[in-house]
Amino acid sequence: MSAGLLERLGVAAPVVQAGMGGGLARHELAAAVSDAGGLGTIGFLGARALAGELAAARRLTGRPVAVNVLAPFATRDHWRVAAEADVAVTHWGTPRRRVPGVWVHQCGSVAEARAAHRAGADAVIAQGVEAGGHTRAQLRALDLLERIRAALPPDVPVLLAGGIAERGDVEEALRAGAVAAVLGTRFLMTPESRAHPAYKERLVAGRETVLTTLFGFGWPAPHRVLRNAATERWLRGGPRGPLPVRALNAAGGALARLPLRPATPPASRGFLLSPLAPVEESPAGLVDAGPLYAGETVARIAGITPAAALVGELAG
Repeated sequence: MSAGLLERLGVAAPVVQAGMGGGLARHELAAAVSDAGGLGTIGFLGARALAGELAAARRLTGRPVAVNVLAPFATRDHWRVAAEADVAVTHWGTPRRRVPGVWVHQCGSVAEARAAHRAGADAVIAQGVEAGGHTRAQLRALDLLERIRAALPPDVPVLLAGGIAERGDVEEALRAGAVAAVLGTRFLMTPESRAHPAYKERLVAGRETVLTTLFGFGWPAPHRVLRNAATERWLRGGPRGPLPVRALNAAGGALARLPLRPATPPASRGFLLSPLAPVEESPAGLVDAGPLYAGETVARIAGITPAAALVGELAG
């Protein structure tokens, strides 16, 4: 996604809101970011729900809106919805063009960025290990950005995700050669995000995260989360968790072929292996039983800021 393409799409600010799935980033957040001049993204949901969210965002803004697609979970209907968006952002899976329009693939390594470029991606996102949510990076974001830019032709646009919370971070990313900054945790901490209110309170108070596979039933992929009662109970022996939990998560990997739905896990007590984070309609107990996705930047974010104001602050 070159700066020229950003301009052609009507994206004035080099600020992209990450597509946080499972119902965290819905039409309210995406539309608010886009309407303020950035690029808002609707997070991955079931195909019917995703289509409904895109339609709702269109009613709120005439500016471009992106949708996020988790390739291992996607169905044909997901790709049909993605084709209707202004930008399709894919994560995980083998990079492959599935939409006729603008396609961006998020990468955790140089090899993945090269594969996305060979597959015809219009841009790639370099996501560093400090990012919140699911990541398979082993390098810090700026280091990964440098290596990806060196490995790809100079005209391939690279966006940066991870470690970005303030205007200075955006400026540093642009100086390092990124065409835009991608923010998840910061936009999760907005009134427009659909994170559970108690989850937002934990984010405001949060100072420490852990990279784990604890909440990986059905999708045993590394993810960065805030510490809560579940992590304190199950990660005493290290961030990977006990062997029985890892075995159970691996056994549930076959469920990755099923589409994610914006479902509320039924239990509110004890331990949940589900990767679904607590959203507004979730039971309050899930805040201590499920994943509280957050990047390392959570330690530098002091409060909840409306999405439009945030875009203005970040873009200057």
